Amino acid sequence: MPQQLRYEPDEAPDLAAAFALALPHLTLCFTPVLAVAIMVRTAGASEEYLIWGTFAGLVASGISIIVQCRRFGRLGAGYLMLAGTSGLFIAVGVAALSVGGPALLATLVVACSLFHFAVSARLSLLQRIVTPAVRGTIRMLIVVSVMPIVLELLNDVPAGTPTSAVPVVAGTTMIATLAFGFGAKVGSRWWLLAPALGLAAGCVVSVPYGLFDFGRVAAAPWIGPPPTGWPGLDLSFGPDFWGLLPAFSIIAIINATRTVGYATAIQDISWREPRTPDRHAVQRAVAADGFGSILCGILGVTPSNVHGHSTATVKTTGVASRRVGICAGIVVCGGAFLPKVVATLLAVPSPVIAAGAVIMFAAFFLQGMELLLKDHLDARKAIAVGLAFWIGVGFENEAIYLGYFTPFLARMLESGVAAGGLTMIGFTFLTDRVGRHRVRLETTLNADAIPKIRDFVEGFAGRQGWDVQMIDRMSQVAEETLLTLLPGGDGFGGIADDDVEATANGPTRRLRLVAQRAGEGAELEFLAASDDGNIEDRMALLTAPTSEPREQEFSLRLLRHLATSVRHEQYHDTDVVTVRIDEPSNL
Repeated sequence: MPQQLRYEPDEAPDLAAAFALALPHLTLCFTPVLAVAIMVRTAGASEEYLIWGTFAGLVASGISIIVQCRRFGRLGAGYLMLAGTSGLFIAVGVAALSVGGPALLATLVVACSLFHFAVSARLSLLQRIVTPAVRGTIRMLIVVSVMPIVLELLNDVPAGTPTSAVPVVAGTTMIATLAFGFGAKVGSRWWLLAPALGLAAGCVVSVPYGLFDFGRVAAAPWIGPPPTGWPGLDLSFGPDFWGLLPAFSIIAIINATRTVGYATAIQDISWREPRTPDRHAVQRAVAADGFGSILCGILGVTPSNVHGHSTATVKTTGVASRRVGICAGIVVCGGAFLPKVVATLLAVPSPVIAAGAVIMFAAFFLQGMELLLKDHLDARKAIAVGLAFWIGVGFENEAIYLGYFTPFLARMLESGVAAGGLTMIGFTFLTDRVGRHRVRLETTLNADAIPKIRDFVEGFAGRQGWDVQMIDRMSQVAEETLLTLLPGGDGFGGIADDDVEATANGPTRRLRLVAQRAGEGAELEFLAASDDGNIEDRMALLTAPTSEPREQEFSLRLLRHLATSVRHEQYHDTDVVTVRIDEPSNL
């Protein structure tokens, strides 16, 4: 918990202690590299590429961790966030390797990674389209596409292996993982170590069956890079590239939105005194994810992304120091140049990897369902989710005949993630534009806009059939929110002469006000040029006892009294303030 922190992000233990404190994080950094093994073994790629891909995944992950923790310009959150190769790209990665080899995979990874920078620059524009329902549906479709690949690995054993080997080895792995996970408190050390301990137990049981490849480990040198294996880039941009790009891009956007959540959560538990999450740090985290993924593509491996378990590890260890994260990144990079470490990871038998992956993706499927439930599904959304999911399943399993489509569309739609994801995104976009009956006003952000905004709000409320009391409440909320956003206004109910002059002499700033009905009440969304203060920060301070309210706090206090909820999000280019007002009879 935050008050039990031993080290905040800015606090740095000495170097020896930092490396020691990094050890609990390392299992999170090494185990996802096994996703590369699943992908390469399933696609039947060469042993040379398997070794290179594991090496490249570790190098890219280590550098990504350092950039994420250290922060370089607009790259990196500046928090202890670990990264590693993503298992979400297994299915599409297998497809790319099968039709175009590692070079095509590398080019697709570089191309889809650019979406991270688009998301980072325009988080506010994606919040309506990439909704929890969209993310939940796509997560479940990813599992649907990956599970057949994972289950095939259960039979990837040498000829002559006893028939009892696979059920015993896989069963032991699953039982051990679940025993450590279920028997421990969520977020505890044992809970975090459960996947690694399950894999270790499976490897031990596999030894008598001759499944653990000790020869690979013995033959590997102690230090040095792999002799060769870099696939290069396929810059022909043929039909296979364009057909697979939508699926890669959708998963990249989902990864970016996951990073938004993780970067917000890590800020909640990294300080002894609670702070409102800094959206600038969130955007830098997403951009750093994009940088790491581009690096993965250049090196010829699947993209990296932030691990959600980073938050649980910080909670458990009480260590949020960015120096510890940098040390973890250095260890991961260093591990790539220890071939015996790489060989040990690759010696893990396929049934052990499959059993561990089944548990991981089962949890991921449930997380998708949880996102759907959090989105308060109404009849329209429920129909959209069901339609998108089963369209995705139909195309993924070739139950829908691809011969109905052109070769390009057939290549794109044979991925269930692309088919179902595009269906869900399209439906969400249409309902956002058509179904919610939004009205908007654009004006200059200054005190002269108050009469125009008041007329706009009163007209919207009147068309909804609300009474005078509700109309008056909405007008006051809109006015006080505007005054709070004005440069130099500091949130008091009026603009001083020097503030008006400062606004007039400064750059022109635009305000967009969007009004829509929300249940039995209304939602007003203000989009304005970014300002230095954060409304949520200042409103939180009002809950502390004070002798007398200060004049500059007047608008915030009035806003808290009139509005049902106020949410303020800051981006590099925009302030987004969303205010919910319920009818007085429903308060």
